[in-house]
Amino acid sequence: MIQKFIFSDMIASNGWSESDAAMKKGLIYVFVAYALWGFFPIYFKFLHEAPALQIMAHRVTWSFIFLSILVVLRKEFHQIIRSFTKKIILTYAIAGVLLAINWLTYVWGVNAGFVVETSLGYFINPLVSVILGVVFLKEKLRGLQWLPVALAAIGVVYLAIEHGSLPWIALVLAFTFGTYGLIKKIAPLPSIHGLTIETGAVLLPAVLFLIIVEVNGSAAFGHASTTTTFLLALSGIITAIPLILFASGAQLVPLTTIGILQYIAPTIQFLIGVFIYDEPLTPGRLIGFSMVWIALIIFTIEGYSHHYRVNHIPKPVEVKNIS
Repeated sequence: MIQKFIFSDMIASNGWSESDAAMKKGLIYVFVAYALWGFFPIYFKFLHEAPALQIMAHRVTWSFIFLSILVVLRKEFHQIIRSFTKKIILTYAIAGVLLAINWLTYVWGVNAGFVVETSLGYFINPLVSVILGVVFLKEKLRGLQWLPVALAAIGVVYLAIEHGSLPWIALVLAFTFGTYGLIKKIAPLPSIHGLTIETGAVLLPAVLFLIIVEVNGSAAFGHASTTTTFLLALSGIITAIPLILFASGAQLVPLTTIGILQYIAPTIQFLIGVFIYDEPLTPGRLIGFSMVWIALIIFTIEGYSHHYRVNHIPKPVEVKNIS
């Protein structure tokens, strides 16, 4: 109620229309979500005392706990239970496994000194999503869309040749998150409900793993530094907050705007990797990244111009002669 009152007062005092104010609010939510994701490498670097697999297991466990509390407080728990069917459970279980693989790869990459490569994964993710849409949803690419897809593929191949091996961290991140997005596109539940089921689907193996490492004496939680223990427990909230912000903001912001804002996170990650953690950026690597960046610029401009033509240029009206 207070939030609604403040928001309504802000609309009146600034002379915004209600739709403009809602979009500004959505832009803030989406921007903050992507910015938080961009700074994730710093958070996970503080967890260097814990192995990546333990961090992932804690992230799943604490995310499920936090989301479950949130769902109960919102009195939506019974809605989730009523939505259960074999198809729903299977769909979100697959999504949960993909999310766990993505989280594990990302955390391992960050703490192994590959922040720049993890950023590449999220730079190429939109183009991977396009390819998956063509293959699995039979979506058709417009003529100019093939150019950025091909250019990004050339950039990845160039990076592989320059580095001497495929940038597997980036590819795993892009394809797991792209496939996760594909599943979420056809999944029927709201994002918070879906994420609760997804983390619940992989909760049992995560908890069993944490019990095993506790019994054999290799657990970080409660045995490493106080900071590590606290940050592991905080991982559920850290994971959920940007997702909630994004889910709230995405409903208020045009898809074309989200398409541009999504590059905030990998850009911040790239800058953190280069300027804070001093990861090498050789001329060859810069050329490969530049190919990907040019591909994304072309892809974004083409998408925006197509959206403008569809929504702003009136179609000719066909006049029939009546004789």
